[in-house]
Amino acid sequence: MPNELLEMNRQEVASQGSAEQTRTHKLYTPITDIHESKEQLVLLADMPGVKQDGVDITLEQNILTIYGHVDQPELPGYTLTYAEYGIGSYKRVFALSNEIDREGIQASVKNGVLKLVLPKSKRAIPRKIAVQAE
Repeated sequence: MPNELLEMNRQEVASQGSAEQTRTHKLYTPITDIHESKEQLVLLADMPGVKQDGVDITLEQNILTIYGHVDQPELPGYTLTYAEYGIGSYKRVFALSNEIDREGIQASVKNGVLKLVLPKSKRAIPRKIAVQAE
């Protein structure tokens, strides 16, 4: 069912590659895990170094865009001579189905992991229908 609710990697929105963009830093695609229950989906996106004020999440029509910015850590009195870990930003785009309750989406970030809770709309949650004897 997650494939029906979120069209992910297979259809990562075409708008992501449709326009040329220039940046002074690297842009990473955060690795994302998706968990599903009957009531909601939970996305966990790894974005090391991103803090709460560096996250921007937008929902326009059916397109959910996650953007995270990381600032280069600075040590007063030192200059960076060599770095093995590239500092950059994160961006990931998902197409949502109409089965997600857009008003109930919640986001939090802790230890470089962005957590998005996407509740399913009431009509998308399976329910059992009682049968009455006549």
